[in-house]
Amino acid sequence: MSNQEEVNCWEISDAAHGRRLDQVLVELSGFTRARVQQLINDGEVGLLLPNQEVKVISKSSHKVLAADVYTARVPALQPLLLEPEDIPLDILFEDEHLIVVNKPSGMVVHPSHGHDSGTLVHALLHHCDSLPGINGVERPGIVHRLDKDTSGSLVVAKTEAAHHGLSALFASHDLQREYLAWCRGFPRWHNKTISLPMGRHPNNRQKMAVVESGKHAITDASLEKRFGEMFSRMRLRLHTGRTHQIRVHLTHEGLPILGDPMYGRKFNPSKDLPEVLRESLLHLSRQALHAEVLGFVHPITQEDVLCKAPLPDELVQLEQALSTLI
Repeated sequence: MSNQEEVNCWEISDAAHGRRLDQVLVELSGFTRARVQQLINDGEVGLLLPNQEVKVISKSSHKVLAADVYTARVPALQPLLLEPEDIPLDILFEDEHLIVVNKPSGMVVHPSHGHDSGTLVHALLHHCDSLPGINGVERPGIVHRLDKDTSGSLVVAKTEAAHHGLSALFASHDLQREYLAWCRGFPRWHNKTISLPMGRHPNNRQKMAVVESGKHAITDASLEKRFGEMFSRMRLRLHTGRTHQIRVHLTHEGLPILGDPMYGRKFNPSKDLPEVLRESLLHLSRQALHAEVLGFVHPITQEDVLCKAPLPDELVQLEQALSTLI
């Protein structure tokens, strides 16, 4: 994408007839779906009428017709206003196209309300000098994210070509993503595919929930270890990437993640637990969820990339404390 305003035109093929506007424009433009939807929401996309006037299309779900011509005004990228910050990074993989880091718990991925410094983006800008501004001034290079209190593997694009390629991988879910979670309770099964639709919680818009009208969400869950009758360690493999997907799916299965303030419900460890475990649980200041494995085919070199993020100290200590129950 250039630093100058662009006007693009695309004619709809017979094969695309009846499909969603945003899906078709992603394929025609090479932009990310988020970028296309942003352009539609901003009133930048229109249908060219026979009299050469342009009818603004404001819905991403608009169905296109064969031979229709759509235009899109792509505003020039705004200059990046964020100040780089010298924050140490735990780098798992890096080349001239992309970087994979082991994000610590407590770090926000990109600036947002209340988080205008100390984010991963600020650290990356210092390390990389520049990042593609495809996602605007606040999320350069970012193609996915981890919750603030989730640690682990996260990939960031360093070039526009890598950004487009990685975005396509995430859109098609063609990546290996494995998480570890330490939970209250344990399942009566060893392996299960949790396929439950997710959407906004009907009574709390800050939360997600299993809802019939939600988007499909699929998580493969495996029991890795039981700690007595009260706790377990689970391995989760994501097939989709909905907001809070693992946290919601595990809670729905009766396996809330330890330390999760939103979905874990209030938990007061029993005084009958070993003291080292009780203290570890009482002082756990994060959700016990870690994005351990991230694997994908490099979008530029086509080589296999497989990264494994080491556990942070607080989760190593939690594992050791839970092991006193075995």
